[in-house]
Amino acid sequence: MKLSKRLETVASMVTKGNRAADVGCDHGFVPIFLVESGISPLAVAADVRPGPLSRAKEHIKEHRLEEKIQTRLSDGLANIKPGEADSLIMSGIGGILMMRLLQDEEHTAKSFKELILSPQSELFDVRRYLVSNGYLIEYEHMLCDEGKYYFIFHVLVKKDEREWSEEEYRYGKDICKDDMKTFLAYLEKEERQYEQILEKMKQAPENDRAVQRIAQLHQDITCLKKRRQLVYDCGCFA
Repeated sequence: MKLSKRLETVASMVTKGNRAADVGCDHGFVPIFLVESGISPLAVAADVRPGPLSRAKEHIKEHRLEEKIQTRLSDGLANIKPGEADSLIMSGIGGILMMRLLQDEEHTAKSFKELILSPQSELFDVRRYLVSNGYLIEYEHMLCDEGKYYFIFHVLVKKDEREWSEEEYRYGKDICKDDMKTFLAYLEKEERQYEQILEKMKQAPENDRAVQRIAQLHQDITCLKKRRQLVYDCGCFA
């Protein structure tokens, strides 16, 4: 099974020997890869949509893995039992939805040995939710796949005693050193975009809302510059 760069990275973060549950499995490619490659002995492929789940069943059958990969029609973790799997995978879904799914079945979510999470949006909020609700973001991978940037969190069910700054909630606290070149490119892209928006805002008619937005953009750009400088200063990027 050939995976995209993003999904291959997700799969690589699963601890060998762990049973995996892929929630929002879409076509079931990650569970198939995990079992075929010997990373996971068993897996559950779950999705709330019957269409994608049906396609996942077809792919699992094509690979003759019906005995090792179960499919489950499930709204998030609703039909996943605590202890049924060791590694929870959630990727390719929005951050707001991801937080709801974790909160709705918190007991089940906290039964996993590890969580591999890749929210498509609301990264600040997801990081803050995890830290505030008894999870530890052990490390993050950062990659660019087909022109899009992705953060992938490796999470443990463990209270994080560390202090987090707003900047770290925005851009991560423990990005893998091997990903620093990609991370730097992402920060530079974000900074350019914010500066372009700022220039347009300066040319627009002035009102209270515009003034507030311009002030926020200055704050965002300052935060980006600070984080970019930290990347250079840490010696991780050469």
